[in-house]
Amino acid sequence: MKNNFAIFPGSFDPITNGHVDIVHRALKIFDNIIIAIGANKKKEYMFSIQDRIKMINTVFKDNSRVIIKSYDGLTVQFCEKNNTRIIIRGIRNHLDLEYEKNIALANNTMNENIETIYFDSSKEYQFLSSSIVKDVIRHKGSLEKFLPNNIINYINSI
Repeated sequence: MKNNFAIFPGSFDPITNGHVDIVHRALKIFDNIIIAIGANKKKEYMFSIQDRIKMINTVFKDNSRVIIKSYDGLTVQFCEKNNTRIIIRGIRNHLDLEYEKNIALANNTMNENIETIYFDSSKEYQFLSSSIVKDVIRHKGSLEKFLPNNIINYINSI
């Protein structure tokens, strides 16, 4: 049987419970998931690429089916370099869907073999975004409902 895997691209600044939920659900369909951490030089991040890699590693350290890589450039190019044609994306609402559909169409225009599969966010995470979490972090709010415990511990240690 052919090994099937997909990439889950994002900035993961930081990775949230919603992201983790998408990965666990995608692993029910795919043999492996590559979490592809974007490093866009034009974007300002709260956490360095090294910190984001370390955080994600703390969440999935015991799961050999999750591979963590960073990249810059186009996601479609990352797919081509990693010999995958499936991109997974989480959708919280209709605004996410409209945004993601346009990106998926652009990716498919650049490489017709690239497909995007959408996962509806679980209801408990439909409101959750890294932007909200960063605001909670800046104001020293409680993170327990938003982030895995090992991510909270990591953030508190830096």
